[in-house]
Amino acid sequence: MRMRTWKTLAALISITALALGLGTTTAPSASAASGCWYSGSHWWCNNHAGAPVYGYKDLARYYPDSSRVVGYMNSNPSWFNCRYDGGASDEYVGGPHPYRWEWTEADNGQWGWMKDTAISSETNPLPACW
Repeated sequence: MRMRTWKTLAALISITALALGLGTTTAPSASAASGCWYSGSHWWCNNHAGAPVYGYKDLARYYPDSSRVVGYMNSNPSWFNCRYDGGASDEYVGGPHPYRWEWTEADNGQWGWMKDTAISSETNPLPACW
């Protein structure tokens, strides 16, 4: 009788420990990424090193040109000026902000747009470009 009581108690402890463990090991959500931060007159974000920076479609630099790479961002973190939420079919990038691009200066000094999917920080804190 004593052995069965110990087995029952051990089983209850194991089940409780398993239940508590499952409650704390859930995968983080996509929104768990830390946000970009402001420092030294720029917005800084964590990005994928080597990400391409794309040119723009017009002289006013308002719209990204996804067909033309002007440089690369090898640094991480990198700084950005603002974000643009487009909507044209060639501005689609996917991810949680499917049409979002960020304005920055590539490591070679060329200005352009980086796809939001190349940035691992949440980009909502960046101001809108216009």
